[in-house]
Amino acid sequence: MVMMWFKPAVKDQISLQGVYQCPLYKTTERKGTLSTTGHSTNFCLLVNLPTNMPESHWIKRGVAMVCSLND
Repeated sequence: MVMMWFKPAVKDQISLQGVYQCPLYKTTERKGTLSTTGHSTNFCLLVNLPTNMPESHWIKRGVAMVCSLND
């Protein structure tokens, strides 16, 4: 993936049309301890990636981003 710039924005002004909300994990394991927020401790955030495919296309393929690779 290319380098990204995380620019703060007002949530109500963000359009989710034509994007895949790609989960970003710390490691490739995609699992961790469930935290009080209801997310795994390995989960970082959702990254909105522009796409011309429906979101289900990417979900069925298990597409996700990771911060570090296993050695």
